[in-house]
Amino acid sequence: MLLSESPKSLQRTVSIAIFSMLALLFLIQGSPSQAGTSNSLMDISADGTLLACSNRDSGTVTIIDLKDRQKVHEVEVGHDPEGVTFLGETHQLAVAVYGDDVIHFLDGQSGEITGTTQVFDEPYGLVSSPDGKRLWATLEFPGQVIEIDPSSRKVTRTTEAGQFVRGLAVANNQLFVTEYYTGVVKALDVDSFQVVDEWSGSAQDNLARQITIHPSRAKAYVPHQRSLTTVTHGSGSIFPYVSVIDTDAGEGKRRKRVQMDSLRGTYVVANPWEVAVSPDGQTLYAIFGGTDDMFVCDVLDDNYRELEYQSLLRTGSNPRAVRVSPDGETFFIYNALDFRVDAYDADSLKLSWSVQVTECPLPNDVLLGKKLFYTANPPMTSRRWISCSSCHPDGDPDGRTWQQPEGLRNTQPLFGLKETHPIHWSADRDEVQDFEHTIRSPLMGGRGLIRGPVSDSLGDKNGGRSEMLDALAAYTNSHAFRPSPFAKTGLSDAAQRGKALFFSEKTKCASCHSGPFYTDRQMHDVGTIAEDPSEKIGPEFDTPTLLGVYRSAPYLHHGMAPTLEAMLTQFNPDNKHGVTSHLSESEINDLVEFLKALPFE
Repeated sequence: MLLSESPKSLQRTVSIAIFSMLALLFLIQGSPSQAGTSNSLMDISADGTLLACSNRDSGTVTIIDLKDRQKVHEVEVGHDPEGVTFLGETHQLAVAVYGDDVIHFLDGQSGEITGTTQVFDEPYGLVSSPDGKRLWATLEFPGQVIEIDPSSRKVTRTTEAGQFVRGLAVANNQLFVTEYYTGVVKALDVDSFQVVDEWSGSAQDNLARQITIHPSRAKAYVPHQRSLTTVTHGSGSIFPYVSVIDTDAGEGKRRKRVQMDSLRGTYVVANPWEVAVSPDGQTLYAIFGGTDDMFVCDVLDDNYRELEYQSLLRTGSNPRAVRVSPDGETFFIYNALDFRVDAYDADSLKLSWSVQVTECPLPNDVLLGKKLFYTANPPMTSRRWISCSSCHPDGDPDGRTWQQPEGLRNTQPLFGLKETHPIHWSADRDEVQDFEHTIRSPLMGGRGLIRGPVSDSLGDKNGGRSEMLDALAAYTNSHAFRPSPFAKTGLSDAAQRGKALFFSEKTKCASCHSGPFYTDRQMHDVGTIAEDPSEKIGPEFDTPTLLGVYRSAPYLHHGMAPTLEAMLTQFNPDNKHGVTSHLSESEINDLVEFLKALPFE
């Protein structure tokens, strides 16, 4: 019958047949327009009419009507909301409130919170099943993935998925999870809820907060950075990457890294945050929170280069999310420090319209300081590879121990920095403004924020000499402690026993870790200098706060103690770091339980 048709008729018949096959394939694998298949700070409803974004600084979720191009709701949800997702094809959505350990369910039409699920700690990524009847979330600190029944708001299953898990995507009855500090990707079978595959990258992979699935091919894309801890200069220590994962079971171990700062010649970008793939699978959008850039890339079906540079787009301040409309005609960028969502025409790459999603809740100096903290652009740097947030994103550490000129230095969190000066393991700075030395150093290579010479650290004050430097200090000092999840219902019996040991003359722990912040802010020899032959400043090191110590492994200035138990036993043979050698195993366990519970009030 086909032989008797005209060439045009034949072409039309073949095209219809191909389209039908592709449609069937998409139905089997999950429609590319389905909402919530990969974690993001933004999501678009399956029908393309609503966009939701979480506003970390404001503690809100904003709903935008994409037809009318205006904000219709801004809902207060709590401290530090992160992942947001629509449930299946509905206008119901969920948001992970990272700082409050809850997942809220919202009605996108009314803007009302319809239910809440309490979780153990740090919910980050969210994705929905295609029918909206199941919701999955990553819990960062405990390294778990949980499944929630949206109708009952109850957690139905929990599984261990790695260490500090953030990124989450769903495809072909599997969940794909990223470890934040290692970039390791793991696949969980939805039915068994167990890890069935793993893709390890380089030991240098770091800060992998998101994963995106190709709509029709067995590929996943992970934006992350490389942290080469043996190099102390910004032009050789941190690089931006997108890792491409072959998710097909037959090639489950294949993983390639695309170096993004060489994708467009010598144009350097920093701090990859999220990526998105167009519904037709032909275009990848990658945003870089450190340099305020987006790369538009062609997706190559070559299993070799994988991505090819197409265009550069300059964004607003600190872009943290990118999403593509279900029809592929528009993409959206969330500029977190402009508090704005921008819509672009996907063909022309021209800005179409913008919506202010929330009012800036930060004081002017803190906002300026936060912009400086997150940027890798001048005057903070000259080469654009690194920003303050490359090692201290949102006040957290990067999980790395760096070889510094003075010796090995474990990255510390910034929480409580204002109350725990002096700064650094070497206590070589008594004010945040002394980081002008770091800005001007070979690490960042910036021209600096002070005009003229800089006062020596621990010398005359650098504070008050630059509005921008004082603003950077205001933001850096603004990070407050979060309560420990191990003390939500008070101290356990074991932690109570550990508390008694901690404050006893038997251990003398509180002689150095004293006061409300568990630090005397003094230097002490704790017997660790011999373990690092590169050390040039010791043997005394600053007493760190113990608040939040439960999630800041590895420990000690050299980062050699992987656990609290190891710190108290293996790395304290001469009782210089508290008197612990005589403690029984059960007493060590009790002491650890108390440390994990800090802060408990």
